[in-house]
Amino acid sequence: MDSLTQIVLGAAIGEVVLGKKVGNKAMLYGAIGGTIPDLDIFSSYFTDTVTALKIHRGFTHSIFFSVLFAPLLGWLVSKYESYKNVKDWSWLFFWALVTHPILDAHTTWGTQLFWPLDMRLAFKTIFVIDPLYTLPFLVFLLLALFQKRATPKRRFYNNMGLLLSSTYLLFTFALKAISYNQFEKALTEQQIVYTNIETKPSPFNTLLWSANVATKDEYLIGYYSFFDERAISFESYPKNHELLGDLIHQEKVQQMIQISKGWYTIVKKGDKLFYNDLRFGLLSLDAKAENFVFQYEIKTDTFGKVSFIETAKKPEDAKQLLQDLWVRIIGK
Repeated sequence: MDSLTQIVLGAAIGEVVLGKKVGNKAMLYGAIGGTIPDLDIFSSYFTDTVTALKIHRGFTHSIFFSVLFAPLLGWLVSKYESYKNVKDWSWLFFWALVTHPILDAHTTWGTQLFWPLDMRLAFKTIFVIDPLYTLPFLVFLLLALFQKRATPKRRFYNNMGLLLSSTYLLFTFALKAISYNQFEKALTEQQIVYTNIETKPSPFNTLLWSANVATKDEYLIGYYSFFDERAISFESYPKNHELLGDLIHQEKVQQMIQISKGWYTIVKKGDKLFYNDLRFGLLSLDAKAENFVFQYEIKTDTFGKVSFIETAKKPEDAKQLLQDLWVRIIGK
């Protein structure tokens, strides 16, 4: 999830664990703990794109990391804070650290919660930024923040924020199940033979869902809004995996395929080769645009070394996507 959401969650967790004893400092340190796992993004400054993608939401988003670093952070804070109970501080940091990847596990990218096991947990029930999850949660956290430490209102507001956000998170599983059934029904009615299907919410909401459908030679992408009155339609995107040629045997290419779980297409533009990660969909709901959220140019140097360079996104793409989403959410 986005940084603001993780700060809010971490602060609320800190309040639950230690709010009665240290007041607003519990929220402060909870918020800090809730952002620490995302420090792995700095790996992109020191390594190549593929390696950075492998690292992201890996070790720092694991239970192992939480168990390892919570006591260290707890001990460190106890050294300069007036409240000296190392165990209590350690529990605060453990829960702030571990709830971060648990929440991230509900997104499309997922997390390696059980690192070092090479298994990424991704429920794909919520987009990384969802105002319906974050904003009510934030309001109740702020209401709690301005209450006195021992007042029942403080605990009530904080608990309400956690309850509402958690209930919404659980509700997204029901929405995913309903949309999944609609996609399956549409594929059956249209007599489309497929080997795999994955669904996920579209950006910033859980009313409009998209499906990636794998067939023998192509991928299909379709959208379903809970306000739709017409049948679901699917757009086709050729796999073009053969365009990789001998590059398919390159280590970086194999790693990229593993990262995207096999959901990728290859596009050739002039003499350039591009890799599209289908898991995160398109920047435009215009099927002809083929403007994928994560597109990488595949480059080969004079020594035959392969690298992936992410295609830069334009501000106008985001603006157009928001407009497209609104129109599509209200149904067709």
